[in-house]
Amino acid sequence: MTHHPGHRPPSPEGRDDPALLRAQILTAEHWSLLTTRSAVWQEIFSRTGTFLTILSATVVALSLVVQASGFDDSFRIVALIVLPLVLFVGLATFLRLVEADIEDAWLVIGMNRVRRGYLELAPDLERFLVTGHHDDEEGMLQTYSFRRRVGVGHLLAGSPVVVGTIEALVGGVFGAIVGDALGAAVPIQVGIGVAVALGVATALGTLFYRRVRRFRRGYRPRFPAPGEPAGGDATGG
Repeated sequence: MTHHPGHRPPSPEGRDDPALLRAQILTAEHWSLLTTRSAVWQEIFSRTGTFLTILSATVVALSLVVQASGFDDSFRIVALIVLPLVLFVGLATFLRLVEADIEDAWLVIGMNRVRRGYLELAPDLERFLVTGHHDDEEGMLQTYSFRRRVGVGHLLAGSPVVVGTIEALVGGVFGAIVGDALGAAVPIQVGIGVAVALGVATALGTLFYRRVRRFRRGYRPRFPAPGEPAGGDATGG
């Protein structure tokens, strides 16, 4: 059997079908994003667990020092040595958790775009989807919580907020111990501890807010919901 020049026999498996090829590519991308998101969440749990383990070990060590010698100079020296380490680990953990949350948001956006591609191939499947298929903020929040906004409880339970709260408390304790080492009266020690705790909480909250704001201001959705302005390629801040 002869073929005319330029004639290409069709593939028996349909591999030359553009729609099938697009579906295969989208599926591969979807699983890649899902795997990466799982790795990000595993890192979030691991880093949070490491910080809490170090904090627990520090509390146990300080308790043993108190049992052995009471709240004397030995306790102050040990506390002034180990608490800055805990604060450093907590700060590093908090910053990484914030970045991990941003990365997770990017992955959710990518998965929403893939679903958008699925719906372009099969528009009748839209009624079966409960997650978002637009890459704007509302679509992302729909994927996160199946609604168009995230509740206060969801935000307060987030890993950065939990770690940041513990970090502020540790900072307050450290400030009070510094005041005690300097010979300040108890009310002054309490005031120093409260002031340091509030200062750490404010600083961490400001860092979190500015990072999220940069992300929101720098991002332009490509497939927004009807009525929303579309942008070009997404860029992160």
